[in-house]
Amino acid sequence: MSHHLVRLFLLLSSVAIDASSALHSDPFTAGVGLNIDCGGTSNFTSEFGRPWVADGYYSGGAVGLVAEPHHFRLPQERTLRLFPPVSAGKKNCYSVPLPPGRYYLRTFTVYDNYDSKLRTPSFDVSFEGTLVFTWRSPWPEAAARSGAYADFIAAVPDGDADLCFCSIATDPPVIASVEVAAIHPLAYGAASTGVDLILVNYGRLTAGSSLFGPGFTNDSDAFSRVWQPDAYFRRRDVPVKALSTGGHQILGANQAPNYFPVKLYETAVTTVNSADALVYLLPVDTRLDYMVWFHFAEIDSGVTMAGQRVFDVLIGGENATRIDIYKEVGAFIAFKWHYIVENLTSTPLVVKLVPVVGKPIICGLENYAVVPLDLATVPSQVMAMQALKESLQIPDRMGWHGDPCAPSTWDSWEGVTCHHSDNGQNLVVTQLDLDSQGLKGSISDKISLLTNLVSLNLSSNSLEGSLPSGLGRVSPVSLDLSSNQLTGSLPDSLGSSNLKVILLNNNQLDGQVPEKLYSIGVHGGIIDLSGNKGLRGVPTLPACPLFWDKQGLSAAGKIAIGLSCAFILIMLLLLYLFCIRRRSDDYDFEFPQDLVTIAAKRNRYQRQKLMLVEMEAPNSNGFPSTSTTTH
Repeated sequence: MSHHLVRLFLLLSSVAIDASSALHSDPFTAGVGLNIDCGGTSNFTSEFGRPWVADGYYSGGAVGLVAEPHHFRLPQERTLRLFPPVSAGKKNCYSVPLPPGRYYLRTFTVYDNYDSKLRTPSFDVSFEGTLVFTWRSPWPEAAARSGAYADFIAAVPDGDADLCFCSIATDPPVIASVEVAAIHPLAYGAASTGVDLILVNYGRLTAGSSLFGPGFTNDSDAFSRVWQPDAYFRRRDVPVKALSTGGHQILGANQAPNYFPVKLYETAVTTVNSADALVYLLPVDTRLDYMVWFHFAEIDSGVTMAGQRVFDVLIGGENATRIDIYKEVGAFIAFKWHYIVENLTSTPLVVKLVPVVGKPIICGLENYAVVPLDLATVPSQVMAMQALKESLQIPDRMGWHGDPCAPSTWDSWEGVTCHHSDNGQNLVVTQLDLDSQGLKGSISDKISLLTNLVSLNLSSNSLEGSLPSGLGRVSPVSLDLSSNQLTGSLPDSLGSSNLKVILLNNNQLDGQVPEKLYSIGVHGGIIDLSGNKGLRGVPTLPACPLFWDKQGLSAAGKIAIGLSCAFILIMLLLLYLFCIRRRSDDYDFEFPQDLVTIAAKRNRYQRQKLMLVEMEAPNSNGFPSTSTTTH
């Protein structure tokens, strides 16, 4: 099983707080958070006093409305943002500016036949480049009709939270609401587990109580968690009875770092028969580890000493611990315990509270998938790709949003191919194939940061400006900038040792061609500079004048002009003695006629040879050939 939203069916909640407090050093203390009504057009305050903001922070897409709005009590559940891949691209994101810290995020997703197609879409959801949810068509009827909430806990390290949606095939991802709230940095065992993971909620349960939490009831929760009744996950063939505090005050709740709400410990369930065990069946994905939190309080006034209620906790068939609540903390005091479940082989995960003395009791239960962070693109290359996105004027339909390479299982930035870095710690961009995309911008100097680029193809667009000097430092194997409107001279650094194919034909380039660049063709590579009437200095192009450099006439050339004037006067006298005939020196800056036929044939198989060169060429960066390695 994958991180399937529809397996959760959880009602969760979040804190909506003014984002202007984002400058505070501690996001949790500052109460940083935001509630976004996706597709909504105006701000509003819910019946429980929670502020919602109109749709924003999204990369593109369109708005929608559920087919039957009257079936949804909450306004934020009725409006939708959808991301049609044809117009918005394969990948789209909500990018919310947030100070670095740990956050609780919740989404509400619903279909309700908003598009009258009677087909739920398939798509993935990632956070900060790590896959968190997977929707696959067809959804269960309850989720398709009424929607599903799901949440997770994750760190935001860089000041921007990117919640991204990737279309599967041509299906448009859809989202109804996004909620974000800061939590304590050490919550849920972060001191021991670290923050390089995401905790995806697979069940947050309250025993003996109805659903409660911010946004759905007037009950508070410092992290905006909403707690769902446990009955759906508890085995039904074991009779239970509910307990409550009867007015007694609960101590030890709502404390750092987890701030579990007091209300959670005011109710509990226990078995009717002393021989019965309480059994919970928790959905899991056997490929992941899980963090299970147990919540107890001895709220039965009949238990007055240690040893009167003792039970074992079995998780996945293993006896994890023995619990005596009174012995641990006494009566009417919250007691928390958690356990990491590893190497699962079956689903569901079976949790049993087996009686030893008296009857077992429980107040609540949480189950989180421990999802390790996916690799991210090297930060400098993210900067380079964002600069290229702006300078090349990449259209929205190409889906250039969020991390260029992550999640590593996606191939969401159209025309971009990535591989693992040499040390395996990051992802790097190895190929840009953006030919015939209608691009009208220029090539950013930041392209020099793409140090792992093997192939660059920007041909058949309308790019202008000069070739950036840093392009030579990229050292690709193949460079195709043909059929654009590029101007200026060729950088001296362009002729790298790696370059085997360079196609700059049909531009407006000028000046002298660096000798080492032309040597590519001499040594068996492919080079095409035709269609640039200003280029000089190599066979098939006009030779540069003796005193000509890239900036125009050289100082020596100016002196030579003066001397030549005197020489011309002498030559005029010689005209009377000799009959001379002017030879043609009319360069057309194209292939000579005897090479035209060869050039035409070469152009037809040039692409094929390009592929062969890339496969055969040694890669100094240690990357596999992009023609033989899949992303």
